[in-house]
Amino acid sequence: MEAFFHGVILAFGLILPLGVQNIFVFSQGATQPQLMKAFPASITAALCDTLLIVLAVFGLSLIVLQFEWLRLLLMVGGIIFLLYMGYTIWRSNPSSVVNSEALPVKKQIVFALSVSLLNPHAILDTIGVIGTSALKYSGIEQLLFTIACIWISWGWFFGLAIAGASLKKLDGTGKLMNMFNKCSALFIWATAFYLMIGLT
Repeated sequence: MEAFFHGVILAFGLILPLGVQNIFVFSQGATQPQLMKAFPASITAALCDTLLIVLAVFGLSLIVLQFEWLRLLLMVGGIIFLLYMGYTIWRSNPSSVVNSEALPVKKQIVFALSVSLLNPHAILDTIGVIGTSALKYSGIEQLLFTIACIWISWGWFFGLAIAGASLKKLDGTGKLMNMFNKCSALFIWATAFYLMIGLT
């Protein structure tokens, strides 16, 4: 069970920080008229994480970490994406979370795919941390480690949507959501600039 608990702790450590993926899933819970309508974002984000975790555990990390140009390409593309995301979130100004624009299922899925698979932190953390940590195990232990990471991911993204829906009930004016958006945009820009510094 050591491998399982290692996976749980590691996955929590990687997924807890406020990031683009978390912000988007949370915001869908806050803006959708019903909680169930926010679940496409949660499911898509969780499926993307599952894909990245499985690829990382079964060797993709060894490939990416061997090619510096590939790592740089992922970083540069991610920085551009994060700057754009921060701008989009900053410009959004929900006067009421009830009346805020709620994305339809197709747009939710596309957006969740982009924030999950174009996010350099998600990719590099999954490949660099989970992938290399999985090298410690083999056989059934490696499988338990992988299942633990995936289990935490699914629970977290559904929890974020529920938390967003709870905020909507507490915030009828939209002021809290607007403040959350501004703080989120600043955090995303800070993440982008931190990645830029890492490139120099």
